[in-house]
Amino acid sequence: MSTLLDHPHEAVPHLDPETADAVERAVDALSGRRIAVLTGAGVSTDSGIPDYRGKGAPTRTPMTAQQFLSSASSRRRYWVGSHLGWRAFAAAEPNDGHLALAELESRGIASGVVTQNVDGLHVRAGSRRVVELHGTMRRVLCTHCGQVFDRRDLAARVEADNPWITVPDAVELGPDGDVLPSSSDGFVVPECSVCRGMLKPDVVFFGEYIPVAKFTEAEQLVQTSEALVIAGSSLVVNSGIRLLERARRRKLPVVIVNRGQTRGDARATVKIDAGTTEVLRALARALPAKR
Repeated sequence: MSTLLDHPHEAVPHLDPETADAVERAVDALSGRRIAVLTGAGVSTDSGIPDYRGKGAPTRTPMTAQQFLSSASSRRRYWVGSHLGWRAFAAAEPNDGHLALAELESRGIASGVVTQNVDGLHVRAGSRRVVELHGTMRRVLCTHCGQVFDRRDLAARVEADNPWITVPDAVELGPDGDVLPSSSDGFVVPECSVCRGMLKPDVVFFGEYIPVAKFTEAEQLVQTSEALVIAGSSLVVNSGIRLLERARRRKLPVVIVNRGQTRGDARATVKIDAGTTEVLRALARALPAKR
């Protein structure tokens, strides 16, 4: 796998003086420590996946778990939008920020990544220890028998059952891979090929709780690390604040990288108000390998 450090001249980011100074302070705080990383939607914007809450983000009303489970029409609308959005979603490639985090892990600096994203880009970038707090769009589950399906196989079934469906080259989508279709009339909703039960993407819907075992795994990653970097998250979701609080109680250095304010800025050792891609690249170049 090609990495950022294979191309050092390409990996040198241009930073304005204020950002460069903040990165230098972050390097001082993080050097020599094993770092846990928490990422949000802002890490994937440079891969073409828009942020939920970033400046200029469209107002969205995501479907709740209750709507999905209780209404056949809601499920039909969801699956049309989800299929169209997933095609564009799946075409997104890891950006240099994802690659930088994989590089930090391979050099023994990062202990792993906890992500609020469902796009799978950290895994594709080469990160080995990834805790996907909100699940992943790569899998679909049967709510009745528990059978797991690969999303690519399900997409082929959807198109076979709905040959009229078009997959445009450019789809307006959100971070969860969903779009709002103009119409879902006539769409054949996929069902479990084992028991004909209801299928649901392996993601945490609005109105659902993060599985206890998954959040415990995230807590353990922070607990066994010596610093925390939060990148591309406004920390509006409580799970992020809870992990930040775990680090703060242990008096660990906390570095927040995000364009605009976050709920955790007052608790950060260093706040870097800049894009995650360039800052993570800079940190990957500057931080020494953990001995």
